[in-house]
Amino acid sequence: MPQTIKILHFSPTGGARRVALLLAKGMAPNVREYDLCDPQAEPTVFHPDDVVLVAGPAYGGRLPAMMTGRLKKWQGNGARAVAAAVYGGRAYEDTLIELSDLLRGQGFRVMAAAALLAEHSIVHIAAGRPDEQDARQLGAFGRQIAAKLDHGSQEEPAVPGSHPYKEWSGMPAVPQVSEACTGCGLCAEKCPARAIPTGQPDTTDPSRCILCMRCVAICPQQARALPAPMLEALRGKLAPFDAERRENELFL
Repeated sequence: MPQTIKILHFSPTGGARRVALLLAKGMAPNVREYDLCDPQAEPTVFHPDDVVLVAGPAYGGRLPAMMTGRLKKWQGNGARAVAAAVYGGRAYEDTLIELSDLLRGQGFRVMAAAALLAEHSIVHIAAGRPDEQDARQLGAFGRQIAAKLDHGSQEEPAVPGSHPYKEWSGMPAVPQVSEACTGCGLCAEKCPARAIPTGQPDTTDPSRCILCMRCVAICPQQARALPAPMLEALRGKLAPFDAERRENELFL
């Protein structure tokens, strides 16, 4: 079993990070995190004996373009990787195959992969995920991955998805700011896209915003939200996907 798992995540609202930590817990006693949401994060060149868990969300069935752009600055150098696509209950579509392809292109050896559930970042479907059942399953899967690595297997799993990847151009909306905003600036400080000007936290640059919902999730005054008509439309569209529990998909 490796002693340390290095986790590279793009997790604006925390879901991808939570499932990544649950999976890593079964793989090794120690973790080291690298945050791709941080524009100042220094890219690292990994080593062949490193084990790196890379987790990111599905946005419309694709990886966020911002994540792919930043991940391309990191070099695997033969490190063994686990690819984790995290989605909110609708579908992950080409997210996992895109992440696996990208990791191989950056010099990683993808030894395991997973499509994992976390609560949707915009509407409350897959609410409470990951839960205790997920924690048990991911811990067990982590131990299976560690055993595979210990045995020296070089077999890389096939994962679902299509070539070419599906088209996704994003959603034409940005969070709105209510009068509850106190101007604390936390949203501007933490925005991965730098879409909220420092000193003007009651505004959002639509040319930069990727609708990651971090500003909405972290606002201490709950002063940021999507327009109510859009939220209602999304709830109606996504409700059928919440009719029954969806299970994680694991590839070893």
